[in-house]
Amino acid sequence: MISVDEHRENVTKLLGTAPVRELPLVDCAGLILAEDVLAGVSLPPFDNSAMDGYAVRAADLAGAPVELPVTGDIPAGLVDVPPLEPGTTQRIMTGAPMPPGADAVVMVEKTDGGVARVRILEAVPVDNHVRHVGEDVREGTVALPAGTRLGPAQLGLASAVGKDRLRVHAPLRVIVASTGTELVVPPEPLRYGQIYESNAVMLAAAIRALGCEVEIVRSVADDVTAFRAAIEPKLRDADLLVTSGGVSAGAYEVVKDALADSGVEFTKVAMQPGGPQGCGRWHGVPVVTLPGNPVSVLVSFEAFLRPALLTALGHTGVHRLRVRAKLTEAMTSPSGRRQFRRGFYTHKEGQVTGLVGPRGGAGSHLLAAFTQSNCLIVLPEDVTAVAEGDEVDVLLIC
Repeated sequence: MISVDEHRENVTKLLGTAPVRELPLVDCAGLILAEDVLAGVSLPPFDNSAMDGYAVRAADLAGAPVELPVTGDIPAGLVDVPPLEPGTTQRIMTGAPMPPGADAVVMVEKTDGGVARVRILEAVPVDNHVRHVGEDVREGTVALPAGTRLGPAQLGLASAVGKDRLRVHAPLRVIVASTGTELVVPPEPLRYGQIYESNAVMLAAAIRALGCEVEIVRSVADDVTAFRAAIEPKLRDADLLVTSGGVSAGAYEVVKDALADSGVEFTKVAMQPGGPQGCGRWHGVPVVTLPGNPVSVLVSFEAFLRPALLTALGHTGVHRLRVRAKLTEAMTSPSGRRQFRRGFYTHKEGQVTGLVGPRGGAGSHLLAAFTQSNCLIVLPEDVTAVAEGDEVDVLLIC
């Protein structure tokens, strides 16, 4: 057997780094910047008003209340703004450029709202309600560094500094295939000995949540010819193939039978659940093979696929948050294997250490318990038993 860490490293190296593409802003949500974005303009690009009101020279209000003539209007978008003469004011709207000579804005609520002349009730300091050029971002500086995840605010900033396209780590195109003659796709009725397919649905959801494009091939029969016929034509457009099932030591292990001599190496990882694993290349395409039991699939995704995919997509923080917590009940673990148990973690304000309790047993078929969990309790390879109240490592997955 190889260790969990060794197999994770193998999968991460296999996936490498996603290709860099230049995409329109609207297609970049959730992706990672591949290079710095330099501001093409300053933000704001000019001094402007933060309020609807009146542009003034602050010195003209020293004897407030005062009455001043209104010599013009400055709406947002006006590009030819006349200077402000001493002893006068101009009406100005939020976001409109400050007229040369003005150094403050009086909000309309502090006036009588006059059009030809206005009575200003209070004096204001210089820079009152004025947004200055470059106070947010300076032209030529880095607005967004490489490695930034592009959410709504980041994409808004990119557009605001003049970008319409960005160079990003492109979404990986992933084929997810589930194998097993016993698998039936809902809502087809089950016959005795059959089960409904769930692995492809789970994997596709988990992989899509990372920003990848996913195509599902569900319920491939335990037949090598059928497996190859279902998958091979799709590989030319794929960056990764992920399979579930057919990798253990029994008969009818279709994935192992189809790929063992094609560049994919199968191994046992020192973990529970999810021991049977594999990775390699088939027709030049990276392949990661997972076990067939649903809990094994999700644990394998968390242990191997998720960090490898995030690394490939350009993320820097690729690991789940790990915390320490006290067990609410005793647990056992097989010697020589790293155990991942579903659990529920709670942490109350003021506590130094949170509490965690297992959900369901150790069986890799107990999927319902996973839906009631928000973490994985991790017991190291050299630990075979922990008591109630002992501290353990916890990976927060929700």
